Amino acid sequence: MEKVLIVSSTPKATEHLTKMLQMNRYSRIVAAMSGSEARRMMLDDGYDIVIINTPLPDEFGAELAVNLSETTSCGVLMLVKVDRADDVFSKVEDFGVFVVEKPMNTAMFYQAIKLISASRRRILGLKNENVRLQKKIEEIRLVDRAKCALIEYLGMTEAQAHRHIEKQAMDLRMTRREVAQGILQTYES
Repeated sequence: MEKVLIVSSTPKATEHLTKMLQMNRYSRIVAAMSGSEARRMMLDDGYDIVIINTPLPDEFGAELAVNLSETTSCGVLMLVKVDRADDVFSKVEDFGVFVVEKPMNTAMFYQAIKLISASRRRILGLKNENVRLQKKIEEIRLVDRAKCALIEYLGMTEAQAHRHIEKQAMDLRMTRREVAQGILQTYES
């Protein structure tokens, strides 16, 4: 279940948002009264969704929203009075922050929360894919370095070096990475 941080200067608004979230099956809900308190809480514990009920006592809330969006993988929702919503939206939209006008209707709030959850899952999926691809690139570089060592020290062609690494990996039931590391330890030490 996703953890939600509500940042609001008024206990009444915090209570109302908490009830709305609980009706939508969110149970891990924590509240902060200011932007600085929210920043401290984010350092101590990660949250999946942060709802900022503007304005806050120590800042408006846009700076907090942008900061959280840039430095964490949480979804950020700002609740802004209707007369400031367009201005705030233009400042935070490039950072992936969602803005909902106050007073808000319940359906719009739930829809925004669902969109934030969906976009956050997509972003996390892309981050995981990025990590996987970075590891693959690292493995390819390592294997290429091992091929170069075989070419340089054993006089193999590139095709022979490639075949040698592949064959060793199959014969020894090792990964290409492990074979390449062994070759590099032998010839680069």
